[in-house]
Amino acid sequence: MIRATDLDASFAAADRAPRASPLAIKLLHGCLFLTILVSPLVFIEPSPYEAAAGLLLVACVAAGVKVDRKILPLALLLLLFNVGAVMTLPHLAEDREALTYVAISFYLCVTAFAYACLFTEDSVRRLEIMRRAYLIAATIASIAGIAGYFGIWPDGALYGRARATFKDPNVFGPFLVLPLLFLMQSLFFRGLRLRYLVLFGLFTFALLLSFSRGAWGHFVFSAAVLFVLTFVTAREAHTRFRLVVLSAAAIIALTAFIAATLSFRTVDSLFMQRAQLTQSYDVESGGRFDLQKRAVGEVLERPGGMGPHEFERVYGLQQHNVYLQAFLVYGWLGGFAYVTLLILTLLVGIRLSFAITPWQPYLIAALAAFCGEIGESFIIDSDHWRHFFLLLGIIWGLIAATLNARRSLALSGRSQVAPIPVPPYSPRRFGA
Repeated sequence: MIRATDLDASFAAADRAPRASPLAIKLLHGCLFLTILVSPLVFIEPSPYEAAAGLLLVACVAAGVKVDRKILPLALLLLLFNVGAVMTLPHLAEDREALTYVAISFYLCVTAFAYACLFTEDSVRRLEIMRRAYLIAATIASIAGIAGYFGIWPDGALYGRARATFKDPNVFGPFLVLPLLFLMQSLFFRGLRLRYLVLFGLFTFALLLSFSRGAWGHFVFSAAVLFVLTFVTAREAHTRFRLVVLSAAAIIALTAFIAATLSFRTVDSLFMQRAQLTQSYDVESGGRFDLQKRAVGEVLERPGGMGPHEFERVYGLQQHNVYLQAFLVYGWLGGFAYVTLLILTLLVGIRLSFAITPWQPYLIAALAAFCGEIGESFIIDSDHWRHFFLLLGIIWGLIAATLNARRSLALSGRSQVAPIPVPPYSPRRFGA
C-alpha cells in the first residue's frame, strides 16, 4: 500500500526547485510573469513580448534552469523546422522582411524550449504564476477588444471586429481560449464563484466580438476535449456527475448569454454573416480554398520551399493553412519536422495526461487548447502565434515532469503498484 506521505515525497523530488539564490529565483518568476503579461501586445513585430522573453532567457541562465533530456525531441524538431527556413534564404538574401520572418520564427521556437525547461522543475508554482499573469493579460485584452468594438478605443477593432492589442481579430480570439479553459476548470473544481463567472463572461463576450469563426470553433472543440479528458481521468463517480451537471448548466447559461448579446442589432447582423460555414472569399476564384489547391501544387514542385511571403507575392494572398505554410516557407524538411512535432506532442501528452499529478489540470488545459489550435490551423497561419509556443512549452515541460515523477517512484521501488501511482487529484492544488 502506497502512503500519501511517500507519494508527496516523490512529487517533491520530481518537482524540486533548482539550486539558485532566492534573488535569482524571484527575478526568474518576475520575468515569467512579465512575459506572459505582455504577450497580447503583438500589434508590431518584433513586439514587447520578444523583449520580455529575452529578459526571461537571461533570468533562466542566472537561475540555473536545467535542460532535461526528455525535452530534447522538442529541441531537435524545432531546430529542423528552422533549418528548413534558413535553407530557403540564399535566393532571398536581400529580402529584409524574409530575414526578419525567419529570425522571429527561430526566436519563438527558443521561447518554447525555454518554457519547457522552466515547467519541468518547480512546476506547480511556475504554472500558477503563468496562469495568474495570463488571466490578467486576457482581462486587459478583452476590455481593450470590447472597447474597440463599441468605438471607445478606435484601434481596438478592425473591420467592425474586436482585435484588442493584436493585429488581427483571428489571433485575438484564439488567445482567449486557454484562459477560458482555466476558468472552466476553476468552475468545475472550485465552485461557482463570482470572480470566475465574471471573467468567464468577459472573455466569452470578447471572443464573440472577435467574430472569428476559427476561434469560435477552436473554443468549442477545446472545451469538449477538456471535458472528455477531465471526465475520463476523474477517479470518483460523484466527480464525473458534477462535471456533467455543471457542463450542462454552462451550455444553457452560455446559450442564454449569446442570445442576450445578439439583442444588439450590430452584433446580430455581423454574427449572422460570420456564422455561415463558408464566406464568398473562401469559395470564389482566387479565394481561400482555391489558393490552398495552388499551394499544394507549389509544395509538390518545390521540396526546398518558396521562403517567407513568396506565395503571397506570387498569388496575391496567403493560403491560410499553417501546414501548407510549413512546407512552403520551411521546405519539406521544416514541414515534416513541424507535423512530426505536433503528432508526437499529442500522442505523448495525451498518454501522460492520465497521470494524476498536482500539475495534471494544467496539462489537460494546455492539451485541450493545443488540440483546438492545430484544428484551427487548417484555415489559418499560426506559426507566429506566441501563445502556441507557450502551449508547446507547457506540454513538454509537464511531460518531462511527469516522467521524472515516475522515475522517482521507480527508484524507490514502488513502480510495480501502478504505471504512475500518484495521489488523487485535489482541487486545492489547482488555481487560486
